[in-house]
Amino acid sequence: MSDYLRNAWYVAALSRDVNRLPVARRLLGEPLVLFRSTDGRAIALEDACPHRKLPLSMGRVQGDAIECGYHGLTFDCTGRCINAATQDRIPPYAQVRSYPVRDRYGLTFVWMGDPAMADESTILDIEHHDDPAWTITQGDFMPVRCHYLWLVDNLLDPSHVAWVHTTSFAGAGTDRTPLIVEDQSSGVLCSRWMLDQPPPPFYAPLVRFAGNADRLQHYEMRYPSVGINKGIYTPAGLGGPGMQDGPLTYRMASYHFITPVDDDNTLYFWLQHRNTDIHDQELTRRIAAGARAAFEEDRAILEAVHLGMKNSTTRSTGLLLDAGANRFRKGLSERIARERAIHQAGSASL
Repeated sequence: MSDYLRNAWYVAALSRDVNRLPVARRLLGEPLVLFRSTDGRAIALEDACPHRKLPLSMGRVQGDAIECGYHGLTFDCTGRCINAATQDRIPPYAQVRSYPVRDRYGLTFVWMGDPAMADESTILDIEHHDDPAWTITQGDFMPVRCHYLWLVDNLLDPSHVAWVHTTSFAGAGTDRTPLIVEDQSSGVLCSRWMLDQPPPPFYAPLVRFAGNADRLQHYEMRYPSVGINKGIYTPAGLGGPGMQDGPLTYRMASYHFITPVDDDNTLYFWLQHRNTDIHDQELTRRIAAGARAAFEEDRAILEAVHLGMKNSTTRSTGLLLDAGANRFRKGLSERIARERAIHQAGSASL
């Protein structure tokens, strides 16, 4: 079983998909049921009735509680059994785990670790989210049949776009412009400016100028598995480190939320955010469709990579472009080890 960083927020669902009908999810190897209370709050409970472990997601939401579909044991929003249905006495151990939940950016986040440590301020702060000069897509997701760290690696690898995304994100200059890899307290950043090059096909109709561009690739991954990709485009000659925004500067940020399901499956959520044509809903739709098509290309590659690495009979090799992913994996492993040590020390003291 994989190790995960548990004291963290993970996206469990698009907020619009969580309603009064129970929704089953599996996060970090744990079964959860999601639903909304009568006042609209998202609720997350362990998806297993303590009697015979039937998933509560097979039951019914009743008021602010959920009823097991086998014998009617009913659990409130805290996971406490409030009705045993077939008997007067509620069994003393009839309890299911509850998880802290927050809705933000149209996403439902669940805290998978110690509830006492749940800190809403540690949910990613999307820059310009409340800025009326920016607009954001509604959000989308897909299941991917691979280990979540293959997706993490992919989002720290700008080089792959030249081969995987030839009709969308691929652009000139990637083969001869070195990456700058930086360790940060929150994760790892891989970036580079590519100067005086034509914009990639995905961005060419979006920028506000003709001709070549100076282009920034910003591939950032924050612990445990949140990716931030930024593209900045200016007319050639105006970009580079320390640039100042001008009237023709185009910015787009993509936010990626990678949620482990188990060793072989991942939930992949994303949003796009831009600073132009904010009222053009048709453009927003096309951008969202284009992003999904590109991520479908990633899915095909990464599912094959997962199977290839899992069933490998020969040694694999590394490349220099793996530097960012390797640094991130090392930092994540260190955080997981510290979390586990603290948990074990606390358990030993009980």
